Amino acid sequence: MSTKRFFAVFLLVAVVVAGLLSFYASSHPDGLTKVAEDKGFISQEKEHTLKDSPLSDYGVKGVGDERLSGGLAGVIGVGLTLAVGGGLFWVLRRRGAPAGRR
Repeated sequence: MSTKRFFAVFLLVAVVVAGLLSFYASSHPDGLTKVAEDKGFISQEKEHTLKDSPLSDYGVKGVGDERLSGGLAGVIGVGLTLAVGGGLFWVLRRRGAPAGRR
């Protein structure tokens, strides 16, 4: 399998998992929330400064359908992660290449 084909399949799988399967993720609280509940200091929780951001609460603000909102948030998250990671990889690779190979 070629490298391009591998990355295309990887991207497709990542988008499908983020867009379709994220709706079926656990509705139970995450580890920190669970510990805060168990130890009794959940009442000290404060609102996050980014609570009104477009992707807050694992959804896209303004999209009424919960399933679609979560799926879009997952796809956007995968895209942003790949863009930032790919950009960093490209910059670092170019930086370390010998002068004749740039």
